[in-house]
Amino acid sequence: MKIPKTIYNWLSVIGFILVINSILLILVLFLFSVFTPHTNIYNGVFTYIILPVILVIGLLLIPIGMMVKRRKRKTGMQRWPVLDLNVPHSRQWLVMISIFTFLFLIISAMGSYEAFNYTESVEFCGKLCHKVMAPEYITYQNSPHARVRCVECHVGEGASWYVKSKLSGMYQVYSVLFHKYPQPIPTPIKNLRPARETCERCHWPQKFYPRSLRTQRGYLTDSLNTEWNVSMLMKTGPTYSSMGLTEGIHWHINPNMKIEYMTSARDRESIPWVRYTNLKTGEVQIFQDTENMLSEKAKDTLEVRTMDCMDCHNRPSHSYKSAPVYIDNAMVRGSIPKELPFIKKVAMNVLKGPWSTSDSAMMYIHDSVTHFYKMNYPDIYRNSHDLIDQAIKGIEEEFSKNVFPEMKATSDKYLNHIGHLESDGCFRCHSDRHKSEKGKVISKNCNMCHTIIAQGTTKEMKYGSLGDVMGFIHPVDVKDKWQTNFCSECHQTLYP
Repeated sequence: MKIPKTIYNWLSVIGFILVINSILLILVLFLFSVFTPHTNIYNGVFTYIILPVILVIGLLLIPIGMMVKRRKRKTGMQRWPVLDLNVPHSRQWLVMISIFTFLFLIISAMGSYEAFNYTESVEFCGKLCHKVMAPEYITYQNSPHARVRCVECHVGEGASWYVKSKLSGMYQVYSVLFHKYPQPIPTPIKNLRPARETCERCHWPQKFYPRSLRTQRGYLTDSLNTEWNVSMLMKTGPTYSSMGLTEGIHWHINPNMKIEYMTSARDRESIPWVRYTNLKTGEVQIFQDTENMLSEKAKDTLEVRTMDCMDCHNRPSHSYKSAPVYIDNAMVRGSIPKELPFIKKVAMNVLKGPWSTSDSAMMYIHDSVTHFYKMNYPDIYRNSHDLIDQAIKGIEEEFSKNVFPEMKATSDKYLNHIGHLESDGCFRCHSDRHKSEKGKVISKNCNMCHTIIAQGTTKEMKYGSLGDVMGFIHPVDVKDKWQTNFCSECHQTLYP
């Protein structure tokens, strides 16, 4: 088979070099990923994205070089080759090109499919832009949705949202390459797909949840690290399952009604206007915060948002716990030994921050805890240094799961709207201040959502029954502030 002379040009030669090298590298990297137990995020980037692009560029350079050389020949020469199937040489080239094209299309289809799967993987979303996405990736791994792929919530099904996500991803790549991304990444994310199209693929409104018992243990900051226990009946659903969504916390997603709201705050931490619509009867009620009224001009310009799962469950997969919470959890698990006197108080003091890097935080935690026991409890420092080391390791591990200084990502930047302890959460609407024109109030009554059935220290527990309403006892004497103020006014995250 005679090779056309027009193929002998630098442009085509460069194209051949790119094609051959790309094919060899793709094959080597593919075999490496198959036979090597260790995965590498950049292996997939090169195998399924970068090298295939170079391969296509090389394939395009070959005919372009041939066309350029043909045009440089004498005038009168035909610019396009003549395909005459009666000529053996033309038939041979047609067969060869057809076979090559067929093989290339098959390999391209396989490669495109793998590239699609790779760009939809958790590894691609979480590890490629390591510094930027580290907070989200690590908190995701420690969430209840750790086995749900990122795209199932952030993209969902359908081609339109897939295209939107990839177009958005192009800007994100630009932001990472040129350091244009904000620190921390602001939330809530604009134009996030509605929860009814993603969350409700598994958690649909008609699948309501029964009431559940929640037991929580915390520790006081005294020398004994005194345990404080609270057991509550969470009224997620109605008293009887046959009642459906007529009462309980998940009443808000009853398909027979619609709740809408307006807010001027980007983070939706303040909700001054709420509209309730009964879709069966047509009844409409508007509630406004009497201490934070929206002006008529604001009402004309602000978006009216329909309440969905994400308005309460705003951190379902990326929960940044505050220091009091993650230290208590670690002490319950035994990661931090509660036998060490004042360990809860010491941990709270060293975790106030702020820090510029994770390394400087780890060094400060180690030095501060060590110094405290060396100076105040020399006997423990000498004889039980293993407990101190265990406590330091436990504090550092919990810190690394919830605090990310390089991205300024902390629990006080990413408040959780479930509950009302460290953010206004439920109290954004249930404040006793939201009133309708007829005087109806969105109640702040705690017992609408939960009932305390046990509370107190291990030695002095007080118990109630499921049908009784037991008054809350604050573990520290704060008079009646907990009744008159929002919890977050005191518990607003002081620790990053």
